[in-house]
Amino acid sequence: MERITISLDADLAAEFDRLIAERGYKNRSEAVRDLLRAHLEQARQKRGEAKYCVANLSYVYNHHERDLAERLTTLQHGQHDLTVATLHAHLDHENCLESVILRGPTAAVRDFSDALIAERGVRHGQLNLIDVEIDSGRGHHHGYTPVGRSHGHVHLKPKT
Repeated sequence: MERITISLDADLAAEFDRLIAERGYKNRSEAVRDLLRAHLEQARQKRGEAKYCVANLSYVYNHHERDLAERLTTLQHGQHDLTVATLHAHLDHENCLESVILRGPTAAVRDFSDALIAERGVRHGQLNLIDVEIDSGRGHHHGYTPVGRSHGHVHLKPKT
């Protein structure tokens, strides 16, 4: 690990320490690392460097809205190659919260998310996208595989 030193004025340092306490960081270094990762991730995405991603798409909708639940399900089935899982929660008698875990080419994930959020009746749509590198993971063993047997599968490694 490389060590760096930064200087902050007293007001900024105090505000940063309040943020650290609010978020439960154990030290300033962890907080700075998280801020840097978030900023670097945004910059990669803005430059179009994020080729493959994992993502969480969350949104609220009124399930009484005409055909909306069916339209949302149809959209998800139409992109079954991107959709890993969906969590559905009832907020009250009308509103539901859904969280969809996605993975795939970043452009396809964004297009799907934009289309779903744009559906009439969807509210509070938010996409949290994480750029990943693909590691084929071919031919290695896990502790639970029988001796002498290996299997190939994809590992998704978040960029640091």
